[in-house]
Amino acid sequence: MDINNEPMINEEIRDREVRVIDSDGSQLGVMSIMAAMQLAEEKSLDLVKIVPTAKPPVCKLMNYDKHRFEQAKHEREMRKNQRIVELKEVQLSATIEENDIQTRFKNAVKFLEAGDKVKVSIRFRGRQIAHANIGIQIMLDFAKRIGDLGTVERQPKLDGRFMIMIIAPKVEKKSFAERELERKEKEAQEAKDEQDRLDAAKLEAPKKKVKRESENMI
Repeated sequence: MDINNEPMINEEIRDREVRVIDSDGSQLGVMSIMAAMQLAEEKSLDLVKIVPTAKPPVCKLMNYDKHRFEQAKHEREMRKNQRIVELKEVQLSATIEENDIQTRFKNAVKFLEAGDKVKVSIRFRGRQIAHANIGIQIMLDFAKRIGDLGTVERQPKLDGRFMIMIIAPKVEKKSFAERELERKEKEAQEAKDEQDRLDAAKLEAPKKKVKRESENMI
């Protein structure tokens, strides 16, 4: 393996002999590197070292360019599905009117539906700070209005002249069928990973030399 964790392929492999696996997963046995390279050329495939620590190393015949393309495609799909949650803000006030609350409410709904958290803040001006309980009531009323879409992650808390509350998107509950499907897929993947591990361990384990009957007769 090189520093980029890319496997050795074709002419990069310097071992005298290797254990070869065909593109369909069947075992082709141990052969010289020259024979393995010739076989790969005949099949118009690449010889890829997949278990370098085995003795001899295990190589597989495959279309390496296609393999890398599919791997990159899978990684792009994974990244696309991993969305970074942002913290959006809506600002209320101790004297806010109903129409302004409706405007802030619509913005908060938009943020939560997009999967972001919402920071709800109130800035107390002048003597308003003496009536912080009014701000708490406004905050709790706002949280109640948006309760179908979000849950209060951080209760209203006074910090200097600011009162802050954090609302997180409500996690959608999955049906029993969806949870069961995810469980079966997870178990299938774990079983596959375990089988791959066992197969690799078998290939790495040194084979005992079995004496032929003719040898025992000498």
